[in-house]
Amino acid sequence: MIKTTKPAFEKIEPPFGSSFIYKTFTEENPHQNNNFWHYHPEIELVYVNSGSGKRQIGSHVSYYHHGDLILIGANLPHCGLSDSLNKYEKETIIQANPEFLGKSFFELPETKNLGSFLETAKKGIVFHGEDKRFIGEKMEELQHKNAFQRLTGFLEILKWLEEAKNYTILNAHGFVLESDLQDTNRINEVFNFVKQEFKRSISLDEIAEMVNMTVPGFCRYFKKITGKTFTQFVNEYRLSHAAKLLHEQELSITDICYESGFNNFSHFNKQFKKFAGKSPSKYRNELKVTVS
Repeated sequence: MIKTTKPAFEKIEPPFGSSFIYKTFTEENPHQNNNFWHYHPEIELVYVNSGSGKRQIGSHVSYYHHGDLILIGANLPHCGLSDSLNKYEKETIIQANPEFLGKSFFELPETKNLGSFLETAKKGIVFHGEDKRFIGEKMEELQHKNAFQRLTGFLEILKWLEEAKNYTILNAHGFVLESDLQDTNRINEVFNFVKQEFKRSISLDEIAEMVNMTVPGFCRYFKKITGKTFTQFVNEYRLSHAAKLLHEQELSITDICYESGFNNFSHFNKQFKKFAGKSPSKYRNELKVTVS
């Protein structure tokens, strides 16, 4: 019997006197519940002002260092933005229902572009460089504002995000959560299983049987939902884990290869270079001298 973690719907309720959630976390007061696979109808903006971590947003798996600024759209499953193993100074989170200002607010002439931007955010958007640092600092400044100032400040931040130039859409080829609850649970079950078992070989027969589908049916289904094959997804998960180990552990590259679920060192080197644009050894060496 294969054990899996049930997918989680996270219920988010703003505190009394506010229409959205604003939270900060530090090393002394870490975010305890962000490393599980979950989704919610609220948009979520996360800024980690330093440190590193592995993240999964939809079917996109990657590793970040030197902090992170990411916008997660409504009902886009995600996990792992930071955890207790990755040191960070401060994490700031804003969560808001897309209709927190009324159903038609983002249809106004002045805000129509923002409405389109929030639709794009359903694929997940990560921001880089000066945009990341500037907007992240503005998010942190809201901690010392009153409720009205936080609201106007959040709207300004959304506008700066929409006007940003330096960003990446994480699921550019699409990630579709089916409206049927059974389908939503099925893809979440697959992702949770990969998260737990990626270090060993996972056959298509095994994963298809787990979700009560034929192998051809599962392959078509997974490609339709994620825009990539199951094998691609598992390899990307393994490679992002390898990038994490290269940055955070003093293991040999050979050990990292096997710790990440690969059983052939030559194949690992080739796949990592394709994934990161450089060999594992070059990737590790460049991390040692990169400062931003």
